[in-house]
Amino acid sequence: MISRVPFYTIVVLFILAGLGLAMARHAQMEIPFLPGAERPVWLVEARIDFNAKNEPVLVSMDLPDSPPGFRLFTEQAASPGYGFSVIRHDGNRRGEWSIRRAVGPQTLYYKAQFLQASDIEELPEQTPPEAQTIDWDGPQGTAATQLLAQAQQRSSTPQSLTRELIKLLNQPEPGQNAALLLQGHTEADLLVKLLNQAGLPARESQGLYLEDARRRQSLSSFVEVYADNRWLVFDPKTGEQGLPDNVLMWHKKGVSLLDVNGGSGSNVSFSIIRQTVPALQLARAQAEEHGFGQFSIYQLPIEEQSMFKLLLLLPIGAAAVVFMRIIVGVKTSGTFMPVLIAVAFLQTSLLPGIVSFITVVALGLLLRGYLSRLNLLLVARIATLVILVVFIIAIMSIVGYQLGFNTGMTITFFPMIIMAWTIERMSILWEEDGPKEVLKQGGGSLLVAILAFLAMESKLVSHLTFNFPELHFVLLAMILLMGQYKGYKLTELKRFKAMVDRA
Repeated sequence: MISRVPFYTIVVLFILAGLGLAMARHAQMEIPFLPGAERPVWLVEARIDFNAKNEPVLVSMDLPDSPPGFRLFTEQAASPGYGFSVIRHDGNRRGEWSIRRAVGPQTLYYKAQFLQASDIEELPEQTPPEAQTIDWDGPQGTAATQLLAQAQQRSSTPQSLTRELIKLLNQPEPGQNAALLLQGHTEADLLVKLLNQAGLPARESQGLYLEDARRRQSLSSFVEVYADNRWLVFDPKTGEQGLPDNVLMWHKKGVSLLDVNGGSGSNVSFSIIRQTVPALQLARAQAEEHGFGQFSIYQLPIEEQSMFKLLLLLPIGAAAVVFMRIIVGVKTSGTFMPVLIAVAFLQTSLLPGIVSFITVVALGLLLRGYLSRLNLLLVARIATLVILVVFIIAIMSIVGYQLGFNTGMTITFFPMIIMAWTIERMSILWEEDGPKEVLKQGGGSLLVAILAFLAMESKLVSHLTFNFPELHFVLLAMILLMGQYKGYKLTELKRFKAMVDRA
């Protein structure tokens, strides 16, 4: 007896491979399992206002570059008359607007959509930064040294030193040293200088608090301290460590936030709104960033994607035929002809497709009855039927178009050769077994085609087959299992009804 272990091992491997690859694609590319799923994104609009001096204008603004916790989805500039480009300069990403000449009040807009992504972290520094040398003016140097010494006595790590300095600078009644230093500095700027004087690389950064439907917002200051081979973020007013989840890091000091050449009185403000976009759209836009994306159907031209979207539905129709024939026991005219009819139904829609199918087969049977009297050879008879089927479909399309039916033209999607061969087989079946068997097999073919159409038309099925093609391994495993079934078909169980009635 042949062991079934290798067979079932292959089936299990197909199932595990299909489900495993689908889960990996979902996790890496963030493709949703359900169609119509949406994800929230933040739309941030930066508005730049200034007065032009009737001369060439060049405006440059610092833009976010891989902000931690967020991924840039789309960006655009809406500034009529201005040229716009995104450039990189000295490792910074900046947006530049330019115009030959402008005069009077000017308003420029930059819009970007950001997706929250916990897996996005700030890139590490290629070379560890060094603390800057700080030069104080007169008594400020003494005050800074004393204030720093007071904080160092209460701390033992860079983090604790930063928190102690923040406490000293934000006391309700700051000491004389803190008060003197705060006269010419903000808390963030002063904290950065004190930390650099203590030998700790520090910098000021600015982020935007993301709150829905907020207008005319400004950037909030944060202080970053380099410790443990990474930048640690602190709130200079509260001393809290870590960047809040709703803060989009926009700008790091060291470069200017906004430069305006050819204008004066410049100002930038931000508006925020929370939106939702289709999750599948996000996954497609970011497909090239992932390993799965390099071998994805998304990389193909749109025309070929449309072709594959239909081809990947054929295994669903094949599985429906296998189930209906092996498990249920429905007889069909031709093995996989119902699949081709179901594909035609996808183009014509169901009701016009059924009417067209019945009409073509009925007219074909009438013409085939006449051809049988001519005693033609099989090849010639099939070729004649193909031509006649073409004419029948052409006439139906023209009549449908003249009557104003939009689906009249789409019935040309019916597989002509298969239709001709089906008519031939049904005609022979009529002559040998009578019209009852013809109706049984023709009706079975139509029933299976309808069921295959309903499965293939499902939005969920279409979504999964196209976006997770590896799930066809699971479908293949199911077909292999059904292929091993040799028991009674469901349609055969009626033979045992008498036994049940007697019992």
